[in-house]
Amino acid sequence: MGNALFYHLTRSPAESLLPVLIGKSLAAGWQVELRGTDPDRMDWLDRQLWLGEGFLPHGLAGGPHDSRQPVLLTVPGQAAANDPACLMALDGAEISGGECAGLERACVIFDGGDGNAVARARDQWKALTGAGVTAEYWSEESGRWERKR
Repeated sequence: MGNALFYHLTRSPAESLLPVLIGKSLAAGWQVELRGTDPDRMDWLDRQLWLGEGFLPHGLAGGPHDSRQPVLLTVPGQAAANDPACLMALDGAEISGGECAGLERACVIFDGGDGNAVARARDQWKALTGAGVTAEYWSEESGRWERKR
């Protein structure tokens, strides 16, 4: 069973952290599902990932080559046809303990400036740890990412 890493954004937006996390996942040889809740936001992130520094091969779910995408951007109702080893959940996207059992890693990325997002992340922490998933909490509050205990 994979572990879940919770990333509490306080200084930067998700689109700054995602290339780092995706790059590390690809370097580990993992396929990635980037799951959001809003198709428009995922379209926007798709463009941001193409415009960023470096090359992060990816695609939006629903295309003819989904199963070959190293990184597949999905929303609820879309299956991750690329057989991901890592699931990154944004904007409170649902992730279950059962899903974590089949993954190397799950990442829950949430905006610390949004009270609803923080509350949702707390609920997700409780649900995942209650299902036996080992969880870690990471914060950028000090100006760099640090694991908190």
